[in-house]
Amino acid sequence: MLNSHTIHAPQILTIERHILEMQRKFPEATGALTGLLYDLALAGKLIASQTTRAGLVEILGKEGSVNVQGEQVMKLDRLADETIYRLNDHTGRLAIMGSEEHEDPLPIPEGYPKGKYVLLYDPLDGSSNIDYNVSIGTIFAIYRRKSATGPGTLEDCLQPGRDLVAAGYLIYGSSTMLVYSTGQGVHGFTLDPTVGEFLLSHPDIRMPQKPTYYSVNQGYENLWSEGVRQYTYYLQGKKKGFKGLSLRYIGSMVADFHRNLLTGGVYYYPAVPSQPQGKLRLLYEAVPLAFIAEQAGGYASDGRRNILDIQPESLHQRTPLFIGNRGLVEKAEEYIARYD
Repeated sequence: MLNSHTIHAPQILTIERHILEMQRKFPEATGALTGLLYDLALAGKLIASQTTRAGLVEILGKEGSVNVQGEQVMKLDRLADETIYRLNDHTGRLAIMGSEEHEDPLPIPEGYPKGKYVLLYDPLDGSSNIDYNVSIGTIFAIYRRKSATGPGTLEDCLQPGRDLVAAGYLIYGSSTMLVYSTGQGVHGFTLDPTVGEFLLSHPDIRMPQKPTYYSVNQGYENLWSEGVRQYTYYLQGKKKGFKGLSLRYIGSMVADFHRNLLTGGVYYYPAVPSQPQGKLRLLYEAVPLAFIAEQAGGYASDGRRNILDIQPESLHQRTPLFIGNRGLVEKAEEYIARYD
């Protein structure tokens, strides 16, 4: 028999319930975005189920083909790409999709209804690390279509980050997490494998004001511009007025960004002479993470302007990227303006 004392159980909030509660703030919402986000969470569960078994099944190594970026396609790359596409191609929520793995936009197959949203995704960021058990991730961006009706168009995909409806990422590591924003703050969910659900673990994430780490591939230092080198000296504490940060670099962008989101810091991948436009993909990597960073109080720049203000000109456009605490990214812009 229960006594009269009140029982205080910890609140358990699934990602589905959280998305639905966020939807209630918009009475005009139809539920299509809610369903789309939940399908991306489902895709994350399916991909995570394979990444955690990668050493036990025949899904390690290269597939044998080369993607549009000129990179060797890993077997898990292909699995993740097909999982996301097939979970979303028939729902009636999307007009068109775009994947980092494909040169052209991915149309919705004939016979299925066309929706009002556009999904762009990097199915498996950091896939070169798959065979070495290093954290990898999935990045996604969601827009409203610009075209009125019918199949989606390339122009529907080429929208600036300011037009984003939602963005997020999944990280597959010691645990699987999904972090997303619909412009109402940033929220993180951890997959509980015992119940197969993403549970709210990091509500309303804000980037700490006091940064801890800087993240960059310092092996390329001899190729950097003078502005980037001087900025790095600043981060190392070699300039007056700044104590300096510790270097942490994993080499999987999602993992480096995720750590700095929670601890404070800056990640950057500057242009080099062999890649004057930068290496990272504007639409699939830079823009969605810039959206998350800004919603968490941070900032992202190509070294001269806000990433979210760039009008994309091509589906696989590349960009330099500086992303993290606002003060640190603005300092990068300052050094680049001064020396470059």
